[in-house]
Amino acid sequence: MNDVKSLPLVVRFGTFEVSFESRELRKHGMRIQLEEKPFQILEMLVESAGQVVRRKALCEKLWPNTYVAFDHSLNTAVNKLRSVLGDTAQSPRFIETRPRLGYCFVAPVERVNRNHLAVTVPATNASVEASSHNLSRETHRHVMVTPDRGSSRPQRV
Repeated sequence: MNDVKSLPLVVRFGTFEVSFESRELRKHGMRIQLEEKPFQILEMLVESAGQVVRRKALCEKLWPNTYVAFDHSLNTAVNKLRSVLGDTAQSPRFIETRPRLGYCFVAPVERVNRNHLAVTVPATNASVEASSHNLSRETHRHVMVTPDRGSSRPQRV
């Protein structure tokens, strides 16, 4: 059930760190409880940071083979995720609602793979979204660094 093949082992944004391998969310190193559905939403949003994740795609992943109204369940799960992140729909720092479309993860994301760190800064500009075929080339900057010797934490760039 763990469909995170394209995701790195660890992702950082703001004061949060997410381990997709152990399915943990941490803030300042402290583990935070997060239910499965909100965690799956976070996973999909971070994987597509800077791009709109459509409500239909979220519902197909979270409630496969369900043919009833899912709006309330999706809204509840997104609100739980926002609550854990200290985010709001009115003033989003992490999850922006795109009315009638879906949600967009708008915070800069650090993607960590083994001993290398790639810093990704997603676009939050709607005009870039219109040219999504060039999104990865125009809106992401990758910088590779390795941790200091004897340190398990990557360097900040």
